[in-house]
Amino acid sequence: MIIPVILAGGSGTRLWPLSRSAYPKQFLSLVSDQTLFQETVLRAQSIPDSAPPFVICHQEHRFLVAEQLKQLGIKNAIIILEPVSKNTAPAAAIAALYYLHHSDNPELLILPADHVIQDNHSFINAVNQGKVKACADWIVTFGVKPLHPEIGYGYIKVTNEFKVEKFVEKPDLKTAEMYLASQQYYWNSGIFMFRASCFIRELEKYAPDILKNCQQVMSAITNDLDFVRLDKKIMETCPSNSIDYAVMEHTRHAVLVPLDAEWSDAGSWASLWEAQQTDPNASIVQGDIITENVNHCYLRAESRLLAVLGVSDHIVIETPDAVLVAHKNYSQLVKNIVDRLKQQHRIEAESQLKVYRPWGSYEIIDRGDCFQVKRITVNKGASLSLQSHQHRSEHWILLHGIAEITRGEEKFLVTANQSTYIPQGVKHRLVNIGDASLEMIEVQTGNYLGEDDIVRFEDIYGRTFDEM
Repeated sequence: MIIPVILAGGSGTRLWPLSRSAYPKQFLSLVSDQTLFQETVLRAQSIPDSAPPFVICHQEHRFLVAEQLKQLGIKNAIIILEPVSKNTAPAAAIAALYYLHHSDNPELLILPADHVIQDNHSFINAVNQGKVKACADWIVTFGVKPLHPEIGYGYIKVTNEFKVEKFVEKPDLKTAEMYLASQQYYWNSGIFMFRASCFIRELEKYAPDILKNCQQVMSAITNDLDFVRLDKKIMETCPSNSIDYAVMEHTRHAVLVPLDAEWSDAGSWASLWEAQQTDPNASIVQGDIITENVNHCYLRAESRLLAVLGVSDHIVIETPDAVLVAHKNYSQLVKNIVDRLKQQHRIEAESQLKVYRPWGSYEIIDRGDCFQVKRITVNKGASLSLQSHQHRSEHWILLHGIAEITRGEEKFLVTANQSTYIPQGVKHRLVNIGDASLEMIEVQTGNYLGEDDIVRFEDIYGRTFDEM
């Protein structure tokens, strides 16, 4: 049986401003009506003899993962929560150790959750080839034949028998041209396949510190609702390393299977442009956009009219709170902008104006000194936690639905066109008891309006005081 191990912990900074830390690219619909994560799950489920997905994600994204799996009708996935991100080698080790404990040494297929693969039939054929190699105790990497000298991908050099000779990092243009001409190099897809015991054996040889730490982590796992939590204190001490560096660059048991499946890592706006069908002007245009004399561009508008005139080879991404304009040749450098935003502690690096929570979502309508206005949607049957705020008061105006309000020792109902006031420091909770989604306007006032101003007393979603 093949176990699809889906790595969903990436941040996707090169796809800012659409991808943010709180809602990274794998959970966005970028090339179809489904998200990249959902497409990865469905692709894995289409493989013959595949098990339910084993998903590894950051704990802050657990409800995104659960909701998107629910939308697909998948109820038996295993969801592992990372308290801190430590790259792909520890994640693969966690998966291998889990299945060595729970089953009979299956083949693990390591799949990044944020890639685009257009030809699913060819993908399945490659996986079947990889399974034969993995069953013979090889660690399999899947390589993509280069179509052009790409500087945004890592490369793998192979022998005539497709044994892995070496992994190399993203090259400069001259080196990439040399790789293309040699016909010995493949793009590194980041997809791997191996038996659980084989990976653990090689990890013990070449990265024993990672293995030892992951063994300690697995001895202290806890169940939380439908999730499996890893111990934060132990995980923080684990070395951060990729499968490439930790194992693949050292092992003598690595082999490459060619992947000819219209693959893209969707790592930048330029690579997304390459991966999708363009219009007659070789452009991708999504949203409310008017163009004239525009060629070879990627244009996306999320919230308003975007007019673009006389532009070639550019990326323009509009969101409610930020706009990106860049030449396609600079698309790999968008992460530099995100780094600068983080240095300046700008909220635009972390989240968009619309933020998703396990109970629904909220959207910031306006904000200024000592006030903030949100439009809040609470799902049918959902409940905010019993909480209080030390620095702000809240005014709630119900637009649609029926809410059961707890305010201090009181409990009462509020319906459409009614309002209530939550004083600073008072325990409160809202429960949607209607038969549809509830919508309300929340006006916050106070000297500090950060999302971390919350004291949580009870929560049906198992969140602690420091989790959103």
